[in-house]
Amino acid sequence: MRRRIDCHVHLVGDGSSGSGCQIRMDWPHQRFLSRLMLREAGIAPGVLGRDLDAAYEARLVEQVTESDLDAAVLLAMDFPHTDDGEPIPEKAGFYVPNEYLFSVCEKHPELFIPAVSIHPARTDALEELDRCLERGAKVLKLLPNCLNVDYADPRYRRFWEKVAEGGLILLSHTGGEHTLPVLRPEFADPKLLETPLEIGVTVIAAHAAGKSGLWDPDYTHQLVGMFERFPHLYADNSALCTLNRSHTIARILHEPAMDRLLHGSDFPVPVTGLGPFRHGHIDRHAWQASRRESHPLQRDVRLKRAIGFSEETFTRLDTLLA
Repeated sequence: MRRRIDCHVHLVGDGSSGSGCQIRMDWPHQRFLSRLMLREAGIAPGVLGRDLDAAYEARLVEQVTESDLDAAVLLAMDFPHTDDGEPIPEKAGFYVPNEYLFSVCEKHPELFIPAVSIHPARTDALEELDRCLERGAKVLKLLPNCLNVDYADPRYRRFWEKVAEGGLILLSHTGGEHTLPVLRPEFADPKLLETPLEIGVTVIAAHAAGKSGLWDPDYTHQLVGMFERFPHLYADNSALCTLNRSHTIARILHEPAMDRLLHGSDFPVPVTGLGPFRHGHIDRHAWQASRRESHPLQRDVRLKRAIGFSEETFTRLDTLLA
């Protein structure tokens, strides 16, 4: 029996346990977003800088255990890098090293699947990729527009070849982004995925390439058009139960998109039924019922079912991993 998996759950920490994690709160909007997401996760913002590593891990375990999910893909987050491979930590919204990701996943192997993050411009990118494959990585997570990753750069070809050879699934951000600093907004275009796809990498386009902000380009139609050319291209429905992304739902609740979709929450991004309700995807009863659910991961599951996403979206990743 295939597992029901949330393919898009962020691991977050503040380094309080020696994890190496970082959260930047230099500006008021960064502090506001951090506290908003902690409240969504059910964690008191007062633990920031004192005990967030442990509190967040414990909350994640509780979230998955008390939901209809069997497992969740936990995401590391690399630093942005220059084209020449120099890290740019001051441009990072947050940072989660691969080593800490593995430490959490290895404590809870029945609940968490590791998704490492390796910028291909790193001087040690190939060595880190080998190390992560040996440790059991199943997914590679990148945000090209925030990390400055041009997938088409010919210098990265060997990196993508090794990703394909190792069977790693690339979970790549597509579409707009306004939660984290954006270095290259044009890299939100799913056309960027063509190079790893042509090399043979299985790719999941996070957020189905939809808009985040009002003035973002909407690439969802372009992404759906790519499905015919690339049978190993998929998309997730992460963060679509938010006010700013819920308009993407109507663009993917149809064939040929439905049989390429995977379930994802984007936790700890706040999950609310207001967006789907305003766009007519759920009725008032389903919206009000979602507001009574205290666990965000389970709230997202229930909303996705009420919207009409098939049960296969929850189990499709387990099929790909197999």
